[in-house]
Amino acid sequence: MTTASPERTRPAPPRARGWTTSLREALDRPLTTYYMLLVAAGLLLTIGLIMVLSASSVYSFRLYGDSYAVVQRQLTWVLLGVPCAFIASRVSNQWVRRLAYPAFGFSLLLLGLTVLFGVERNGNTNWLAVGPFQVQPSEIAKLSLVIWAAHIYARKERRLGDVREMLVPVVPGMALAIGLVVVGRDLGTALVLFAILVGMLWVAGAPARLFALVSMVLAVLALALAATDPERLERITHFSDPFKDFEGAGWQSAHGLYAMASGEIFGQGIGASQQKWGTLPEAHTDFIFAVLGEELGLVGTLLVIGLFLTLAYAALRIARQTTDSFVRYASFGVVVWLLGQMIINVGMVLALLPVIGIPLPLVSYGGSSLVPTLAALGLLVGFARREPEAARALAQRRRGRSAGLSGR
Repeated sequence: MTTASPERTRPAPPRARGWTTSLREALDRPLTTYYMLLVAAGLLLTIGLIMVLSASSVYSFRLYGDSYAVVQRQLTWVLLGVPCAFIASRVSNQWVRRLAYPAFGFSLLLLGLTVLFGVERNGNTNWLAVGPFQVQPSEIAKLSLVIWAAHIYARKERRLGDVREMLVPVVPGMALAIGLVVVGRDLGTALVLFAILVGMLWVAGAPARLFALVSMVLAVLALALAATDPERLERITHFSDPFKDFEGAGWQSAHGLYAMASGEIFGQGIGASQQKWGTLPEAHTDFIFAVLGEELGLVGTLLVIGLFLTLAYAALRIARQTTDSFVRYASFGVVVWLLGQMIINVGMVLALLPVIGIPLPLVSYGGSSLVPTLAALGLLVGFARREPEAARALAQRRRGRSAGLSGR
């Protein structure tokens, strides 16, 4: 009598993994933050060069007789800024911290010289002529203040439970820098510096009542500054409806909205903007996001905003995972700086905020903004690559490459 052999049990097919599981596994890899920073910054820089070429071509031809003059200058700044970013990514945290006070003092010196000998542009005295070049010291001050405040808070880590230790000397020092910028009537940069100050206080654990007090003081100062300047008051009162004074204070905002609306979903195509032909002031600087929306549409604008959010997410991952208090404070300060400036610029173009003249980081034309921004991103890349797991992964990769080359 034969007995039927039992059927072989086949292993159950692996359960299909959802995209959320795959994404989580990808985010958990040690070098994810490092590559997120490199890719997002590289794409924003590339988009910026393309948009500066497109947005400035008409202006450049009319002013210099060469449609490529402005983008060539921007490319020069890129070629200067990228090595600065590389150097910043390689230097040690101790070396950066040694520069905190010298950089802070140098920034205050430049801001003071700008108040005394600054060059006026569009009603703002925020440029300083250095030989044949003109620089904007307030852009350099953003990076200097972040490093300085991060160094102080890292040194006083165990004493930050005392509000006085938290406030002194960071708040007086940054208030002095903000005051010098306000004297030059550059309210856009002053607002970014104030956002950096508030962000640093928040990550340091400042109590809620302090933020309420700071908000009230800021509101009073903003109203006072607006009331004493007719042009500034006109911008603030017309920003929500720029068509109310279409031929006057609302001209720039209205044409920015025209550009965004005509771009629709996929845009008119690179180089096809109509607003850059003279109706949109500052098309390649403060209002480059409007030209981007006109030529690349909603898809292009969402891509740029998504890349900024990627940079912010990567920096916050660094701040959350690090055991180095200086890295935590510096990473958060850079996040507040870049994300806050992006929000202000986009809100300005969309007529959600008054026109206060502030560039879109990595995208707008201007070396004074581009080089410090690239240096700040270089610091973040260095923070990411020096995290223990990332450093081990990079070392293993280098050893694998060396073994592969020696085996050939």
